[in-house]
Amino acid sequence: MTADVPTLAPLTHRMTGQARMLAAARRSPVDATPVWFMRQAGGSLPRYLALRERHSVEAIARTPELCAEVSLMPLEAYGVDGAVMFADIMLPVAAMGVDLTLTSAGPVIASPIRSAGDVEHLRPLDPEADVGFILEAIAIVRRELAGRAALIGLTGGPFTLACYLIEGGPSRDQAIAKAFMHREPDAWAALMDRLTVALSAYVEAQIRAGAHVIQVFDSWVGTLGPADYVRFAQPYSTRVLAAAAAVPTIHFGVGTAGILDHFAAAGGDVIGIDARQSLAEAWQRLGADRAIQGNLEPARLLAGWPVIEAGARAVLDEAGGQPGHIFNLGHAAPRETDPGLLRELVSFVHSATTRQSP
Repeated sequence: MTADVPTLAPLTHRMTGQARMLAAARRSPVDATPVWFMRQAGGSLPRYLALRERHSVEAIARTPELCAEVSLMPLEAYGVDGAVMFADIMLPVAAMGVDLTLTSAGPVIASPIRSAGDVEHLRPLDPEADVGFILEAIAIVRRELAGRAALIGLTGGPFTLACYLIEGGPSRDQAIAKAFMHREPDAWAALMDRLTVALSAYVEAQIRAGAHVIQVFDSWVGTLGPADYVRFAQPYSTRVLAAAAAVPTIHFGVGTAGILDHFAAAGGDVIGIDARQSLAEAWQRLGADRAIQGNLEPARLLAGWPVIEAGARAVLDEAGGQPGHIFNLGHAAPRETDPGLLRELVSFVHSATTRQSP
């Protein structure tokens, strides 16, 4: 073991990836730090690219066998400890009556929400009837994993999904959505409540289908200040995370350093942090009763192995060998990432943190 990477106390046996992930989420001892990556399913894997030549992203996500196949690819390619479902966070809202197109650049909404009347047009979500294809894919993945890795179900956070619905697609600053939020607080509350009810049912259905862990991606919530987060977003995230309480939950956002205390108060057994903040400082703020996920700068994956290794070593040093660390990136892996480097990164983290059997 390299001198500047923490040496962990010995365990007497090797753990499966599933056991490793679930133990870390509960801050229990592990034989090595578990690893998975956001946007690991898809990206630049040759098998995925070959599949994309024949099928669209949406077709893959809506076909249980194809969705399961892509979700499982990273387990074989990288040796990760978690298999995250290949399911766009916007699929549940598409089932609520939204005219949505999934593109390689992100989801596009044909008729963005602009009024209280538009909110009223959203229909309730019946997960089994409306997104049964995702639940079927989860069942397939759970069966194929056979304990080798944890199955990570996912949902978008209510704030992030509301912003997509109002903005009409990807946005740099969510200005249109936040203006709506301030100008029409009652309509905003109605929208967030409808999304929260739908997403709560969605995560509960994923757990019934076989998900071991649920991650809530509230990717855009870091654009809010503390007071606005507490008023306009936090109560709804709390409800979704509470709905998934039957399994460990990961609560992830980007740019959350300024709202981290409130973000953590919304819930989550594990708090995912981006690369814009120190993992050690964030963990100190979160307290010893929370696990933490992160937080290698994704751009390092495009800079070559020496840069990746140095960054990974720094993250492990900040984690300090404490129980409860799940290694991940600070956000999604760049689509151009060399798959071989991701496999090397998983191997490095595992070997650098392995507890030797006595």
